[in-house]
Amino acid sequence: MQASLTLWLAVVAIFIAAGTVKGVIGLGLPTISMALLALFMLPSHAAALLVVPSLLSNLWQMRPLNALAPLLRRTWQLQLGTVIGTLLAGLVWGAPAGAWASVILGIVLCVYAASGLAGWQLPPGPPRRGVAMGLATGVVTAISGVFVMPAVPYLQSLKLERDALVQAMGLSFTVSTLALSVNLAAAGAFHLADVATSCALVVPTLIGMSLGTALRRRLSPQTFRRCFLISLAVLGVYLAGSALPGMLTRHG
Repeated sequence: MQASLTLWLAVVAIFIAAGTVKGVIGLGLPTISMALLALFMLPSHAAALLVVPSLLSNLWQMRPLNALAPLLRRTWQLQLGTVIGTLLAGLVWGAPAGAWASVILGIVLCVYAASGLAGWQLPPGPPRRGVAMGLATGVVTAISGVFVMPAVPYLQSLKLERDALVQAMGLSFTVSTLALSVNLAAAGAFHLADVATSCALVVPTLIGMSLGTALRRRLSPQTFRRCFLISLAVLGVYLAGSALPGMLTRHG
């Protein structure tokens, strides 16, 4: 009983922290949640808990809905590729699970953090590149449960206005969340109990987002984002480093 309460409190604290990050910089809810939850549970279980908070927060981020049509015209190739890539990768690998999923999650976190800290930007390219970026995002989503790479750098390369970029990320994350939830359900990793728990975690997520919105007026978003990326890199190294030796031993 004590262990269950401790676990539940830890999960609630993680979603408050992840919501706070999203409230300050506009992203990071699935990334920070997956990174921390994967420290003590299977990535597939962590991804299942994320579905409802991620979906609702990203639907909120997509507002105003009457401005979505132009964004869909600019990003439909990315969205299509993401759905196809996620579902196909799900058919091949199933839900994120096992040591290999932790290693890949760790690598994704490190790459994302390094690209952000280095200020790396994807150069502009033809619209059809969106399909390739979407396919890559879908594969990463299916394997790791994190859907920021390479979708976010691609959206940044479109040179959208700030509000449009935030809205486009909300759209992309919504599509990824829905596609990933299909994979989880098909693999038997998303049960009714997970739905109930995921719904309950909306509350700490909203508390965190409210805190983040308040903090945004007091903190430098650039400084906060830098600390966030450094923390992700440390978590990524830990996740990959702790899971890799076991994989090598089993295959040695």
